[in-house]
Order: sequence, then structure tokens, then C-alpha cells
Amino acid sequence: MNAIARVSSFVSRYIGVVIIIFSILAFIYPTGFAWATSYTPWLLGTAMFGMGLTIKWVDFKSVFSHKKNILIGCIAQYTIMPLSAWALAVVFNLEPDLAIGVILVGCCPGGTASNVITYIARGDVALSVAMTTASTLVAPLMTPLLVVVLGGAWIEVSFWAMLLSVVKIILIPVMLGIVLNKFFAYHVKRVSNLLPLISVVAIVMIISGIVAQNTTKILGCGILVLVVVALHNLGGLILGLIVAKLMKMEYSKVTAVAIEVAMQNSGLAVSLAAVNFSLNPLATLPGAIFSIWHNISGSIFASIRRRGSVRELNR
Repeated sequence: MNAIARVSSFVSRYIGVVIIIFSILAFIYPTGFAWATSYTPWLLGTAMFGMGLTIKWVDFKSVFSHKKNILIGCIAQYTIMPLSAWALAVVFNLEPDLAIGVILVGCCPGGTASNVITYIARGDVALSVAMTTASTLVAPLMTPLLVVVLGGAWIEVSFWAMLLSVVKIILIPVMLGIVLNKFFAYHVKRVSNLLPLISVVAIVMIISGIVAQNTTKILGCGILVLVVVALHNLGGLILGLIVAKLMKMEYSKVTAVAIEVAMQNSGLAVSLAAVNFSLNPLATLPGAIFSIWHNISGSIFASIRRRGSVRELNR
């Protein structure tokens, strides 16, 4: 079990590297990974179920004990990223498939990878987890609503169909995990070392499947999407930092908010695109590339903030 714990910890910490390796493999050998796209909602549901198993009822007390900071973080999450996604789609005059894909990424809640990156950056991990939990629980309403409002100019979006998708992919698995953790805490604790590994495997397979299915399209518009995704992510980091500093948060909380705002649940964006926009195949591409990019940029940002936290402690 100790060996599994070490593997799980290593894979979670270097998830960006793992994603890059498997994405390259999927690009070179697409037939070995393309099958995963048929199971995208199930794979993401598995990842979200794993997240739910790590949440305890006491975590909700943490949410309410950090009400101001979490409210600030959630408002930033659901304004900065959706609006910057819409602006980038307009500025770069993206075709409808790519535009809706970028907007989908922007309208999703924070991703669980943000908690790992916050830990590496020596940010406030408790605040990061609480923000991820809060933004995930309001996602069934906020994500479809924002996609309809911001993405409707490019593609007709069904609010109710997307709401149902988010409930099935996020809310039900997460709540099921929370309930199981409440009533079977002992058994859940025994397999807790496996949970991060299961979630990482699920996310990696989702992204690998999308890359395998879109090798030709990546060659055609991959650079454009990468530029848009990088600007979107960078904007989230910078604006998240600015907002948190304006609210006079301490260093570790500023770090957590910036990372949480900028690192989206891009796996959800991929799943929602696959389920709701099957006639627009390129809609899955921004989410897949974002999944790779934000782990790379997040790791770089974490190393910078980690050094800054050391200087703060030495003052």
C-alpha cells in the first residue's frame, strides 16, 4: 500500500508531465487511445466520484468559515474566466466549434489539479479545496447559464440539456462520493491512497482520447488554440492575483485564489463538448489543450510563488 501511495503522490504531483507523455503517445499511435472518447462522461464521472470521496462533511464547515474569501474566489471564477474566454473568441474571430470550446472551458468550475498546484506553491490548500468544492457544487446552474449567455452567439445551446449533463457528470458522482465517505469513512480511508491515482488515470485517458481523435485537426489549428488557451490561462492567473491582492488577502490566500481561478475543470469542458456538441467536433479541442497547458503553467507559477512564500516567511 505504501508503494501505491508513493506512485499516486508522484503521478498527482507531476500530472502535467504525465499528460504530455500520453498526449504524445496518443498523437503518434491514435488507434491505441481513440476508444477512450466513447467513455469520456464515465471517465470524468469516475474522477468526480473520487473527488467526492475526499470531501468530508466537516469540509462544508470550512466553506462557511471562509465565506468572504470563497465568495470572492467564486465570483472571480465565474466572471474572469467566462468573460475572458468570450473576449478571446471575439478578438481571434474563432470559428464556432473552437469558440464554444473555449467558452466551455471558461464557464467550468475549478479543477482538482488546482489543489495539488496550490500545495506545491505553499498556498492556502484549505481555501483551495473549499473553493473547488463551492464552485463545483454551483456548476450545475452556473456553467449552463453562462454557456447559453456567452456561447449562444456562435452555436445554439440548450440550457436544460447542458444542465442535465452537468448534474449527471459532476453533481451525482460528487454527492455519491460525499455520502459514501460519510457512512463508510473507515473503508474509504483504507483506499484513500488510490483515489488521486484513479482520478489522474481518468483525466489522462480523456485527454489522450481527444488527442487521438483529433490528430489532423491539431495539426491544422493546434497552434491557434494553444495561443488562445495560454492567454486565457495567463489572464486568469494575473487577474486572480490582482483581485485577491485588492481584497487585501495574505500571501498564501492570494496564491490559492489565483491558481483556483486560472485552473479550470477542463475535463468537464471536454465531456460537455462531446455530449452536447457532437456535431461540432473541434469543440473538444480547447479543453484537451487547456488540460495540458494549465498543468505546465501552474507548475511554473507554483515554483515562483513558492520562492515568494519563503521570502515572506524570512521577513
